[in-house]
Amino acid sequence: MCITEIKFKNKVKRLAKKYIILDTETTGTGEEDRLIQLGYIVLGAKEVEVHNEFCSSNIPISFGAMEVHGITPDLLEGKPPCVQTASYKRLLELNTPQNYMIIHNAPFDLGMLEREGFNTQMKVIDTLRVAKHVLPNEDAHRLQYFRYKFELYKQEQKEADDLGVIIKAHDAIGDVLVLKLLLSKLREIVQEQFPGENPVEKMVDLTNTPILVKSFRFGKHKGKTLEEVAQSDAGYMRWMLSSMDNLDADLRYSINSVLGS
Repeated sequence: MCITEIKFKNKVKRLAKKYIILDTETTGTGEEDRLIQLGYIVLGAKEVEVHNEFCSSNIPISFGAMEVHGITPDLLEGKPPCVQTASYKRLLELNTPQNYMIIHNAPFDLGMLEREGFNTQMKVIDTLRVAKHVLPNEDAHRLQYFRYKFELYKQEQKEADDLGVIIKAHDAIGDVLVLKLLLSKLREIVQEQFPGENPVEKMVDLTNTPILVKSFRFGKHKGKTLEEVAQSDAGYMRWMLSSMDNLDADLRYSINSVLGS
């Protein structure tokens, strides 16, 4: 094999698309909270990479957060800050436009990563948004809801054994395992609903496409459809558009659509 061929093959290997399925655990959900666990797997190469590390933070873990993920301060003793972990440094290496990052509720995890100085260059697939598009009538779209809805828990142990992962409820790498299985299921559904389209690229597209909200989930019209309120109280909807700066982007899009704005 000539040197040129070796260089070409090495370049192809470097440019191969990789899929990073990621989850984090944090000190809480407030503006000052920080990341304390980073877990992800990397698909697309011959060998699957598994990354899972605790990291220290100057922000104390809230009791509400402990209740969810079970991470206590003693587990973080002696751990480096997030930016000094091998997992974070590897994520920086993977942060290129040809790679894909898969997260359930991406704004939260990406927001936490941004506080650590990480700004993604990857294409993002938010399985929460994809699920809301292709499964709009489900009672919920939480990761654990789909774990039971699609009986993903029956496949978890085999996946965990293959990857050498220990399953823990609400643990970052445990949730990554569930997310990997959910991604495969959503890929099948997207293929069925959008035949002829690349399902991965379609999921990227759906992630960035506004979701049409059908009914109000808060306020004086909670439970009513947007169509009903548009007929009976359009003024209230116009007030929401003009006065609520923090109005959810999907709800804003949906109100504008119903009002014909």
